[in-house]
Amino acid sequence: MPQPSSPAPETPSSLFGGLTPGGLANFLDTLRAERTGGILLLAGAVVALVWANSPWAASYTALSDTVVGPAALHLDLSLASWATDGLLAIFFFVVGVELKREIVAGELRRFRTAVVPVVAAVGGMTAPALLYVLVNATAEGGALRGWAVPTATDIAFAVAVLSVVGRSLPASLRAFLLTLAVVDDLLGIVIIAVVYTDGLHLVWLAASLVAVGLFAALVRVRRPGVAGHAALVVIAVAAWALMHASGVHATIAGVLLGLTAPAVARAGEEHSVAERLEHRWRPVSAGFAVPVFALFAAGVPLSGGALAAAVSDPVAQGVALGLVVGKPVGILAATWLVARFTRATLAPELHWRDVGAVGLLAGIGFTVSLLIGELAFGAGSPHDEHLKVAILLASTTAAVLGGVALAARDRQHRSRQEAAGTR
Repeated sequence: MPQPSSPAPETPSSLFGGLTPGGLANFLDTLRAERTGGILLLAGAVVALVWANSPWAASYTALSDTVVGPAALHLDLSLASWATDGLLAIFFFVVGVELKREIVAGELRRFRTAVVPVVAAVGGMTAPALLYVLVNATAEGGALRGWAVPTATDIAFAVAVLSVVGRSLPASLRAFLLTLAVVDDLLGIVIIAVVYTDGLHLVWLAASLVAVGLFAALVRVRRPGVAGHAALVVIAVAAWALMHASGVHATIAGVLLGLTAPAVARAGEEHSVAERLEHRWRPVSAGFAVPVFALFAAGVPLSGGALAAAVSDPVAQGVALGLVVGKPVGILAATWLVARFTRATLAPELHWRDVGAVGLLAGIGFTVSLLIGELAFGAGSPHDEHLKVAILLASTTAAVLGGVALAARDRQHRSRQEAAGTR
């Protein structure tokens, strides 16, 4: 009679060994959480600020200026440029996928529900731009080229703050903020493509659009398999490189690729292609691409002299005023106008104070504002350095003011819900 075999001895786990499949899934789910993305983004910015203002500031500059990439393909870029042109393309790809889902199956699908946040987004971009122009049009040393810098809203930061302080706020308010921020990003992308594109090369642009078309065709293949997914990545990288060569900012390729994803689940599928792509790439965007971009973009010297120079620069003044004042005024005014002169209304559970609080929060213009500022004035220029100071301080102010206002609204909504539950 054969003896029962003894169980194989367990292999001791190594200290920094690979994650189990379940652990990896939990880790990726954590990175998908809006709060986690905002925390990592903030961590990258804080590390950059501390490093750039430490005795090791020279090493930060040297790392940012390190050039890597093939010169033959005109991709010999500094690490800071790779973060801006390359990693942010992943962020904008996720934005493109999210935008496609909103247009096909979300808040942007129906006119009556979409018109209020869409008009609010337009107002929230127009008012900051006008304030910036008013400050810079007559001021000595003013520069109108940066008018688009304060028009942006950072989705990751804004939604992260909302998720921290607004747990009892109505879901319709979160939808309002998300739709507003997505439309804001879309208009920001259009501005980047139209205003900040120099030396357009139509041949390379056409080749990039052909690559986007190939991606669109392949992404519709049912269950493409490992080889198909690899081909999608290769085609996407080619579209990005060709867009970069065309003179159009390479992040536009990310948006176009994201917009090609089908947003409606096909027969026999539980989730649409857009949902699956967003699920797969959001951890890469939130957990790596955007924090690394912040690490290279937010390293601004904050000495007394630098702060004084930024305060006296009309460009920085216009950006700070646009984000902190222009955003809430524009959003609130545009929302009131569309409600006053059309049949559109706020959701029943919302109050105008909720819209005002969201307007304050929308003044967080970190990621896209930093990108537009660099495109407008060039990395390392005096205006660019002053802009970064203004964006950081104004975004922090907007986050605090919006967070306090939303926390107060959260308490009122929670009290109302508790009172309704006791009846």
